[in-house]
Amino acid sequence: MMNSAYIREFMSVLKHTKIYVGTNIELDYEAGIDKLMECFTKHKELRSQIFFIGNGGSSAIASHMTADFMKNGGMNTYSLYDNAVITCMGNDYGYDSIFSRPLGFLAKEGDLLVAISSSGNSANICKAIEAAKGKGVEIITFTAFRPDNKVKQMGDISVYVPVEKYGMAESIHNLILQQVVDTIMERDGVKL
Repeated sequence: MMNSAYIREFMSVLKHTKIYVGTNIELDYEAGIDKLMECFTKHKELRSQIFFIGNGGSSAIASHMTADFMKNGGMNTYSLYDNAVITCMGNDYGYDSIFSRPLGFLAKEGDLLVAISSSGNSANICKAIEAAKGKGVEIITFTAFRPDNKVKQMGDISVYVPVEKYGMAESIHNLILQQVVDTIMERDGVKL
């Protein structure tokens, strides 16, 4: 028999997930998804570069979404996960610069950075957001754990999952991003 307590907790956390515009305008889930759709649609139409970043499980989500938003969403995504690039940046500039240095070279005004960090306090994610903001890049953040985490405060749009469990936080981050790209694919079709 399946333990439904986990699913009930997951559904409760999903129900209490918050989406913000700036640091203080809180949207309900549906309005928040609409705002995310509006943002990604704008960047699709402008053919902006879209960068997804994260560490650990969040890096797997970022890598997956880089592929899905390109293939299924028809967007101009760019992966920062080439092993040679990450190890070069880490070796030459330090781990906290593995995203900020490439963004310094590649990002341009009007691009989009999607930063995924369960803790919301990863130095390399914070540094990447600062570098991107300095280039005029729009920022979407996905965080969890504590509501006062650093990354959440840095987003133009911020998705906050109120749980201190990596599995639930990462699953909800993935679910929301998958909902957005699937909705775009259903709306626009897949154009390979």
